[in-house]
Amino acid sequence: MKTFTLMIAGLGIATAAIPAVASAQSWQSINARQANLDRRIDVGVRNGSLSRVEARNLRNDFRQLTRLEARYRQGGLSIGERRDLDRRFDQLSQRIRYERRDRNRR
Repeated sequence: MKTFTLMIAGLGIATAAIPAVASAQSWQSINARQANLDRRIDVGVRNGSLSRVEARNLRNDFRQLTRLEARYRQGGLSIGERRDLDRRFDQLSQRIRYERRDRNRR
């Protein structure tokens, strides 16, 4: 009976730790997200899934976001600013995904 109880308790601890590990792995630093977005734009241009006009527009948005991040960091990055950057990075990521899949070729 003790073995069974210990086994159940161990499973409870293991299942409680899984979401924490999964969320920690999905989080990326701002610098990592920027590098990833920049790389995706480069790959899209190289393989032809992004036209030059699409790439130019995405890069302009990327540069604006980078400048906004620099302004936010001057006074220290608050939680609200971090959330705003995350939301904007998500939007840019979705735009890159859409533009790469919309079949507009060079």
